[in-house]
Amino acid sequence: MSSAKIDGLRELKSKIKLGGGEESIKKQHERGKLTARERIEALLDNESFIEIDAFVTHRCTNFGMEKKKAPGEGVVTGYGTIDGRLVYVYAQDFTVIGGSLGEMHAAKIAKVQEMALKVGVPLIGINDSGGARIQEGVDALGGYGKIFYNNTIASGVIPQLSVILGPCAGGAVYSPALTDFIFMVENTSKMFITGPQVIKTVTGEEVSAEELGGAMTHNQTSGVAHFIDSTEQECIDRIKLLLSFLPSNNLEDAPVFDSEDNMNRIEERLNDIVPENPNKAYDMKEIINLLADNGEFLEYQPYFAKNIITGFIRLNGKSVGVIANQPKYLAGCLDINASDKSSRFIRTCDSFNIPILNLIDVPGFLPGTNQEYGGIIRHGAKMLYAYSEATVPKVSVIIRKAYGGSYLAMCSKELGADMVLSWPNAEIAVMGPEGAANIIFRKDIKEADDPVLARGEKIKEYREAVANPYVAASRGYVDDVIEPSSTRKRIISAFDMLSTKRQVLPSKKHGNIPL
Repeated sequence: MSSAKIDGLRELKSKIKLGGGEESIKKQHERGKLTARERIEALLDNESFIEIDAFVTHRCTNFGMEKKKAPGEGVVTGYGTIDGRLVYVYAQDFTVIGGSLGEMHAAKIAKVQEMALKVGVPLIGINDSGGARIQEGVDALGGYGKIFYNNTIASGVIPQLSVILGPCAGGAVYSPALTDFIFMVENTSKMFITGPQVIKTVTGEEVSAEELGGAMTHNQTSGVAHFIDSTEQECIDRIKLLLSFLPSNNLEDAPVFDSEDNMNRIEERLNDIVPENPNKAYDMKEIINLLADNGEFLEYQPYFAKNIITGFIRLNGKSVGVIANQPKYLAGCLDINASDKSSRFIRTCDSFNIPILNLIDVPGFLPGTNQEYGGIIRHGAKMLYAYSEATVPKVSVIIRKAYGGSYLAMCSKELGADMVLSWPNAEIAVMGPEGAANIIFRKDIKEADDPVLARGEKIKEYREAVANPYVAASRGYVDDVIEPSSTRKRIISAFDMLSTKRQVLPSKKHGNIPL
């Protein structure tokens, strides 16, 4: 082959790698953003990226588009490795026609979606786009539809990660919403169905893009996103960390790491972490950190529904999903947002064979008209459904309170917990001893010479008769009452015992989760 042809190939590839050109790249950097190729380079192992479809370009001839060059069609696609593990990736290139999505742009994304599904590896999509390419009309919309369909078919089969590193508006937001995890960066990421100008025109409301669809809005208020970082590099580091907790597909287990943390470690601090006063708050995250290997915890949706904690830890080097009530917020009550957050996390763990640890201190579902009118019955039922459907190993530890329906909703024995452990101070009952005494002993308290003293005695009587872990243990609802300091070694032992668990549910097309 002549050297001229090879030189021609090299020259063409060099032009494609420049995307929209030096000036457009400079503007991207001035916005504080990396280019599509720089992002892929930072994400993947050094020199592991193999690009595909670099020569694809649009075929639109409307509105002067035949004169517009679009190197790479505004999206870089291919595969490479992260920590030696294969992944597929696409990154929209804002320097090329604003990263807008047209027919062939979508075809490139659809191809890597389908390849990732075929070979069973994670797909990471980096979104930075002005939206649908208006000049291409229905072809652009059809492209989005194909991407959404592929997202849905791949759901629960391979991990799908969406990284918002620029604008993501209109129909474009639904691909990330269909994936497993959404990452956003402060002051860089924007997601909304309709932008500030449209909202002002239609409703008269004035709102900034950051307030409407910025990173903190979707991490704290809407619950659309799962992780937030200050810089693109921090975001990329978090992606790598998350992948270390996940398997490549639903037929594999997550990677196992060598742990230097003693699996039989006795943690005396756990004996004193819960206050004697049952109405006093404490930080459940301290318990999680003391149980986890080396105190490492990757929290999922840390700013949304803070009354429940979700995230990943390792126990003896193995990935475990944690769901825990947080007494510091709303006393650890379950509400609409907490129900949605935990249900989604339960199903994510179950999809990817990650065992679930439940740390329970829940006084009930949050009362109030806002909750009832908002459908707390329907939302709370999602937790019941998700736990009942999940077939991964499930271990529950009752730390303090476990009252009423919320006790069941946090994965009781009846909802499929394989092992239920309890601390000796736990109270397991239909309701708290104070409320129960007011109902059961109303007449006795009213007729007593000293109603206050009588009420205290009746509360104590109810607690000793019903609201303690030994009653539940005597019925087999609790498998063992343990010393708090031994919790780590007991849950590791339980998950090891459950490592060969096999559970087959009745055959069906799919269930009907109460959405």
